[in-house]
Formats: sequence, C-alpha cells, structure tokens
Amino acid sequence: MSGGRVVLVVEDDPVLGPALVQRLRLEGFRPRLATTGAEALREAAGLRPDAVLSDIRLPDMSGEEVFRRLLAEVGALPAFFMTAFGEVAQAIRLVRAGAQDYLTKPVDVDRLMAALRDALATASPTGGAPASELGVSPAMRAVEATLRKAARVDVPVVLTGETGVGKEVAARFLHAASPRAAHPFVAVNCAAIPRELAESTLFGHERGAFTGAVARGTGLAERAGEGTLLLDEIAELPAELQPKLLRLVQERRFLPVGAAAERPFAARIVCATHADLAERVRAGAFREDLLFRLNVISVTIPPLRRRQEDLEPLARRFVAEAAARFGLGPRRLTPAALASLADHDWPGNVRELRNRIERGVALAEGEDVGPGDLFPELSLDREDGPVPPSGTTLDAALGEAMRAAILDALRLSGGSRAGAAQRLGISRTTLWKRMRELGIGQEC
Repeated sequence: MSGGRVVLVVEDDPVLGPALVQRLRLEGFRPRLATTGAEALREAAGLRPDAVLSDIRLPDMSGEEVFRRLLAEVGALPAFFMTAFGEVAQAIRLVRAGAQDYLTKPVDVDRLMAALRDALATASPTGGAPASELGVSPAMRAVEATLRKAARVDVPVVLTGETGVGKEVAARFLHAASPRAAHPFVAVNCAAIPRELAESTLFGHERGAFTGAVARGTGLAERAGEGTLLLDEIAELPAELQPKLLRLVQERRFLPVGAAAERPFAARIVCATHADLAERVRAGAFREDLLFRLNVISVTIPPLRRRQEDLEPLARRFVAEAAARFGLGPRRLTPAALASLADHDWPGNVRELRNRIERGVALAEGEDVGPGDLFPELSLDREDGPVPPSGTTLDAALGEAMRAAILDALRLSGGSRAGAAQRLGISRTTLWKRMRELGIGQEC
C-alpha cells in the first residue's frame, strides 16, 4: 500500500503531468505537480516528498540538475526519470548517481506505479532512500563515511579488498568528493605495465632517453596534474621502482627517464590492492618504508557476499546501464532472477555481477531478464533435461530443473560437493541447503 506517501511530479507537458497526478491519486499517493525545476526545488524544500518522478528536459534546467540539488538539499530519495530515447545517456548518469530508474517515453504508467511501490516499500523508515552512493549496506555506508573524511585531507589512501569488489569505483568516489574533483583522475594497473616500460610509463621520458624514444613522453605522474593518481595492484610494482615511488610520495618530486632535473608532483596518490602488503613486506617483496608512507589511511572494501543489501540496487543499476549501452529499451529483473542472484555466492564480486547482468540483458528475449539469462548453466531450457508436464507450477518446474542441474554437477564431479558447487557457481553451503530442500541424498 502507498499509505498516502507524497510524490513530487516534475513535468511541464500539459497532458502527461496532470495524467500522472490523477493516476497517483487513484493509487493512493499524495501527488504534487511542478512544471519547472525551480518550482520543484521549492516544493521539495517544504514537502519533503517520499519520491520524485521527473522529466529529464525541463524549461529552466535539466532533470539531472534538479536531482543533484535535491540530493544536496533534501537528501536521497527514490527518483524516477522519464526520458526520450536520445537522452538515455543522461538518464544512465542519473542512475549511477543514485536515481532509482529511468523510463523511456511513452511511459508505461502501470510499470512505473509498480516500480514506485516497490521502491517505497524498501525505502528507509523516514521515507527516503538510503543516502549512500557506494551502497546501501551498513558496511558500504561505513566505507563511504570514511572516504568522505579522507577526501578532506590531502594524504595517501590505500584501498584493499578482494578482486572485483570495486576498489577503483571507491577511488573515483574519493576523487569526486575531494577538492581535486575538477582535475584529472588517472589510473594505472601496476601489474599490467611491461617491466621494461614501467618507469617511463609512470614518470615519463625525454627524447632519446632509450631506443625508440623519438619524442618526449609524458608520464602518468605528470598527466594527473593536481588531480588523483590511482596505482592499482600496487603490490605488483617492480622492486626497482619502489624507491622512486617513495621519493614521489615523500618529496613530491619525480625524475623522468633521461631528464636532467626533477619535476614537481602535485597529485594525490591512492593505491589499491587485493594482496596483503604487510605479508609482502615480510617476504621482502615490498619496501616497509614505502608501505608506511602510503598506508596513512587504509579502507577495506568488503566482498559482495557480505553485503547482500547492495545486491539488488547494484543489479538494477547495471541493468539500466547495459540496456542503454546496447541501445535497448528499459529492461527489468524478474522476481525469480532476483532470487537467483541472492542464491549465488559471488566469488567474482561486483565485477562478476556486472558481467552476468550484461550477459542477461543481451540474451533476454524481451523486457524481462530471467534467471536463465543470468545463469545459463541453471536454465530451465535444458535440451537434455526433463520437460515438465503440462499444468506443472513454475515452482515445481524450477525445483525439478534445479534438482537435475545439481545431480548432473555431482555426477560430473565424481560425487564431490565442492566440485559440484564450483561447476554450479554457488557456495558449498548453498549447495548443501538446496540438496536438503530437494531431498537429494543417497542418489548422489
């Protein structure tokens, strides 16, 4: 039930705006219509709405500007944007910034009402959506709070966490929240730089400094300017470069290859790694003095399996981004798809989630993205699997398909539950739970 929640409609179309207001009243909401961005901001300041429905293009400002000012002045809340197809890129930026979703015109009002009810049902008790850009889970809210504090002071930051958790996303957030936001953000993966080019890549070189150096090369330290330099996989930095990085951090100066004089370094350094740097120091692979200089503020990004609250918001955001990038209309995850995401253990973390969502959006036949699109290995459309009899319920069919998939994985793994879980892309705990629910025991 809507419970009389206040919804601010920002729409200058003389037909669509009143029509939305009328439908919202019929649904039990308390709508308020604004036809300009300025009017919307005034209304929001007094109303404190529970949700916002806004056009992207308004007479006096963009819907994007309205949304960002609402975030600053009112706080986060569920926001839906209505857009023409040519404005989808702007709508994607809004979803990345925290908007709930976007819909292309002509708007499917039934779908909009359902999405609005779902958003309000999962919003915070005060009516607004959780005010976190990195995630809604307590763990990621704590990470965001730490990064916002770190953004105010100009010291190095080390981001740690498993592969794929979103360390670069956190680094970009730190940069955007800092006074350096208007300057470049430059990222380099230390593990991907050819060893013989590492020094030149990082610090640049003069013409003739080595064979093939036919022109002066600008290094990443210089390209970063007064912005942020992210050194990803810092644990893989070659040993011969570590003392030079130490000087960069300590003296704020660097020497390009073949240069006669040092140059000043003005950027902030952020490092990221999935490795244990202290263990690398003990093994003699990483300088202890460099670790001390870099590790002023350390932030650990938790794995996705430990922050289930972030799973659905991230998935919905990735669906919107993928649909726009592929030139498709809006797509949505079915309840069964969301359940399948919740069952997965996510060994690849957020990166794996994004990849599965992109594959699902690409493979889906229509607007709905189902579990078989996300996890083809568990698809109901198994050519060699049993065909459910006519009249079988969806739950029963899904149970039979899961049973067949588990038995098949166990057979291929020689009865090993660990091997079967790996084949199915789930944890052993999840496999054990499913086997118990489906009564799989002696037959495997």
